[in-house]
Amino acid sequence: MFKIAITGKGGVGKTTFSGTLARMLAKDGYDSIAIDADSDMNLASSLGIKNPPRPLTDYKDLIQERAGETGGFFNYNPKVDDIVEKYGVVGPDNVKMLIMGTVEKGGTGCMCPASSFLRAFLRHVVLKENSTVVLDMEAGIEHLGRGTTKGIDLMIVVVEPGMRSIETASRIKKLAHDIGIKKLAAVVNKGELEPVKEHLEELNIHLLGGIPYDENMVNADLEGAAPIDYGGKAVDSIWNIKNNVLQLLLDKSNNPN
Repeated sequence: MFKIAITGKGGVGKTTFSGTLARMLAKDGYDSIAIDADSDMNLASSLGIKNPPRPLTDYKDLIQERAGETGGFFNYNPKVDDIVEKYGVVGPDNVKMLIMGTVEKGGTGCMCPASSFLRAFLRHVVLKENSTVVLDMEAGIEHLGRGTTKGIDLMIVVVEPGMRSIETASRIKKLAHDIGIKKLAAVVNKGELEPVKEHLEELNIHLLGGIPYDENMVNADLEGAAPIDYGGKAVDSIWNIKNNVLQLLLDKSNNPN
């Protein structure tokens, strides 16, 4: 059972990578669950799902029933073990998909039933021995401050050539360490590995591989199609990265940080 969170600066391609990785894990025989935890909610198209599910935060009565309590209090550990089957959809390769939705309350530490419900769901979503969960996180580092990524087995930072992307990776590394994420790795997207590799080595961030720029990815996006169904050199590279991900997760002795 593995939980993998994908994060990075906005616009680096983490959603495309998340959806493609989830499909590949399903093709490998895993019970693959893809969760859109990004407020932009674009994961469905990268999975090849035409009719995505409603965001969980749309189910106000459900959240109130599970997480809300009388007197202004709320339940920190609401029941969530039936959420995947009841509120998700099944896409190509039998990938199950859920959309978290957004908590409409300012501040990084929202103390409300909806926030409690979403955090509990992310902690307890893996139910089967051969399950994998891929979380497409929101851009940046705010989600780390809310603690929604506690219990993650591997956090992958998608970076691109450029210091702003490297600086985001550096901040993510520090905050991931602060909340107990033991394995952090990076994928370089849309550029050459070498200009970025040295910086990642200085940060002691394990490099899983690189994804070259590929017109097939652009065309798939324009047509709202899943990149894995388009194929091409970028998808071939993600297959290799997927293998590296599994090797890193299955090697209990390997702690890259």
